Amino acid sequence: MGGNQFGGSDTSLLHECRKTFGATTFNYDNRMVLDTSFTGKDLLRIRLRSGNFDVSTNSFGGAGPSTLSQLEVAFQEGDQPGRLAVNRMYYQFPIGDFMVTLGSRVEQDTTLAIWPTNYPKESVLDLLSFGGSIGAINLAVGAGAGLWWQSKGFAISASYIAVNGYEGNPSDGGIGNPQSGSTATAQVGYSGQNWAIAATYSYLQNGNGLIPYGTNFTLRSLTNPGNTSGLGIGGYWQPTYTSWIPSINMGWGANFTSYDRSVNADGLVRVSQAWSVGLQWNDALQQGNTFGIGMGQPTFATALVGGDTPNDGNVVWEWWYKVQLSDNITLTPALFYLSRPLGGDTPEGRSFHQLGGLIKTSLRF
Repeated sequence: MGGNQFGGSDTSLLHECRKTFGATTFNYDNRMVLDTSFTGKDLLRIRLRSGNFDVSTNSFGGAGPSTLSQLEVAFQEGDQPGRLAVNRMYYQFPIGDFMVTLGSRVEQDTTLAIWPTNYPKESVLDLLSFGGSIGAINLAVGAGAGLWWQSKGFAISASYIAVNGYEGNPSDGGIGNPQSGSTATAQVGYSGQNWAIAATYSYLQNGNGLIPYGTNFTLRSLTNPGNTSGLGIGGYWQPTYTSWIPSINMGWGANFTSYDRSVNADGLVRVSQAWSVGLQWNDALQQGNTFGIGMGQPTFATALVGGDTPNDGNVVWEWWYKVQLSDNITLTPALFYLSRPLGGDTPEGRSFHQLGGLIKTSLRF
């Protein structure tokens, strides 16, 4: 349950946002995970999910003025609140030293041997769960497969996911087509007892929301036909014993975009970047509780086709405190702040920012 407060010097924009997205809302996200194994070493997972975060009116669900305020728990299947859907469906099994993942609804992170961040332990804004490398790490969901090898801490992963892989018309999708909405990913990394680091590269077909979070200016450019190469580097370290020293998570990513010849690319984004830092204190104030701070810049333009200088900077902050009420119930008050969510679309000489507050209750059983 929560709401948003909009501020700045553009009075007409403030009035429109308060009128359209200013209500306090009470929403839910329900996930039911069905796991089974045939050999004890493999995994068949089916996840059913339902929710009522409307994507056209609820800023927590990704509605305007930008997508940056979308919560990690936000979900709604289509335009029907409460509709139950198959959200994940995949099978993992080992072949020697390799792990194979196959599925018709598989997410990118499931195909990677190393997830280069352990932030957050209790999610708030979805964009800060990407480890700072939005692009190379994009959490695409679709039909796909992955293969990884891992030994003595070292790991190599490769995968292919097509968001539109279920489509039978090659003009709309399928696997290995120009309209597949595909992400091809390769990763190398190393994980130790209390730390990890990984470098990830992804080749994306523009459109289909494959880069889900960024300024409106950047995301609008990436809807044009073409391809984007994303490179990300991220890692984390956490103390062996609980103390006043937090776990530290850092990540950075850069995306290089080219457009089809049919696109008038002058002024569109050629290079974009993202980064984030996350800090977590375990057993904060009381054993079992966790305090977290995250900040970063979701995808923003740093170079344009034609050489013009973009003015697309923005900064995101979040603060949260997870209270462990029991083994199965947590209560998490949280705040977040978006300094300039419209980026380059912010009216010249004007300011616009967004402050959100919420209380999240999680029940797991």
